[in-house]
Amino acid sequence: MAPDTAAGRGPAFFPASDLLGPDTSLIYNDWYPALRSAQLRGRKMATAMLLGIPLVLGRKEDGSIFAMRDSCPHRGIPLSCGWFDGSAVTCKYHGWVFEPESGQCMEIPSLTSQDTHPRRIYATAFPCQERDGYAWVYIPKPGSGRVRMEARDALPAVPELPKFSARYRSAHLTADLPCNIDHGIIGLMDPAHGPFVHQAWWWRSRHSIHEKEKHFEPIPQGFRMSAHTPSANSAPYKLLGVYGEPIETTIDFVLPNRRYETLRCGDKWFASLTTVTPTTPGNSRIDVYGAWNVFYGVPFVTAVARFFGVRFVRQDQITMVQQAEGLKFNPALMLIDDADRPAKWYFALKRARLEADESGRAMQHPMDGPVTLRWRS
Repeated sequence: MAPDTAAGRGPAFFPASDLLGPDTSLIYNDWYPALRSAQLRGRKMATAMLLGIPLVLGRKEDGSIFAMRDSCPHRGIPLSCGWFDGSAVTCKYHGWVFEPESGQCMEIPSLTSQDTHPRRIYATAFPCQERDGYAWVYIPKPGSGRVRMEARDALPAVPELPKFSARYRSAHLTADLPCNIDHGIIGLMDPAHGPFVHQAWWWRSRHSIHEKEKHFEPIPQGFRMSAHTPSANSAPYKLLGVYGEPIETTIDFVLPNRRYETLRCGDKWFASLTTVTPTTPGNSRIDVYGAWNVFYGVPFVTAVARFFGVRFVRQDQITMVQQAEGLKFNPALMLIDDADRPAKWYFALKRARLEADESGRAMQHPMDGPVTLRWRS
């Protein structure tokens, strides 16, 4: 798919099949959240799907976490069917034993004293780190071979939500989406759906629509909605007026799938990291991690935030389910300016990243400078 990314206004048409169905242009060589790390306790292993890859994850006795392809290299049985003793994973079928962080095979019970142990046998193991309550897994490009332990220090930094004080509260939300990664992400960054999808007394109504002007600038691997006063037609932002300080928010999108929002009001702050992660072909998962020190001393603030947050994400989920019904019939679609310009930037960024990964050259950012966009929402 090649939508119009020129500065001129107007729609860009394309068939829905370009965005629906098996994901053929996934971004590899990057970190993705697999599951909540709180699920990794004791000697219990957990499974997850990332980019169509079945994973098995666990926590070692030293507290570190690991992620392996959920498949024994011997006969392909899922390693999650076997056992984990806190330091090694044992396959249920023939008892092969693997060190889970490197994937190296440590023991093959069927070998005799006359056999030489094949030290070069490895199950597929992925770099895995815990951050902000998630197990983040680095997925290399298929065919590039395993990521050796000694090379892992050179990998990009694991994504992390910025926090601005030592004391804060936090919450996590998640929902499955019946759409591929592209539909999920352009829905994530869409600035015009709020008054319709998120109609509620505690957020906003369609009667509050008004014209907006926002400034955007390129950042590495993405773009930023520059610091600005948040929308006056959103009830949660109005609540911050009790602090009597100017309110400022910044929103970043960073490849492959991350939306950061930071809200500052004097020394009070709220920050969130939202990701849309491809799981199986044609399906994704949205994860939201929020942290804040606003209303820190208010009783039950976390429970209240979670209550409304779950409903907010559920509204997006229902809309994506309904959209998937319409997309089954492969309708013609379009992207317009200016409200859809972030979606166009996403496709251009993704194309530039994929070309850079393929060629080995530095990525050429499609934005050549700051841009001002206007829309109504």
